[in-house]
Amino acid sequence: MDSSDEERGSSVTSTTMPMIDTYPAEINLDRQRLAAAVDALIACSQACTACADACLSEQNVAELAKCIRTNLDCADVCSTTARVLSRHTGYDANISRTVLEACATACKSCGDECERHAGMHEHCRVCADACRTCEQACRDLLAAMS
Repeated sequence: MDSSDEERGSSVTSTTMPMIDTYPAEINLDRQRLAAAVDALIACSQACTACADACLSEQNVAELAKCIRTNLDCADVCSTTARVLSRHTGYDANISRTVLEACATACKSCGDECERHAGMHEHCRVCADACRTCEQACRDLLAAMS
């Protein structure tokens, strides 16, 4: 991987902190922790979507039905949570807490399910890792909000 590949690979997440930094009003959260959570949410949503797709290509797809469903649910919850956390005007901490709690729960469930298949399917191992990272980022941000 050359430096241009590294730059392209980090360009998606490199916009999170600059966008948070340029927000003109007060944000009642630690901006670094918020950016880390949004980045983890986006990465987890992508990993879960890709894992569900990879599961659909496996020969034993029927045995992976719960994994696929959990992947898709987790991807949707992570994506929604990232969007909610990216909006700061009229901020409602109760809504942010609720979506973060739901997201941590979805990530735990998906990580557990993917872990069950990680020995046979590398995509499930990668997804489980992304879910664990995202779950922790959600819990860290929740702790900072308390």
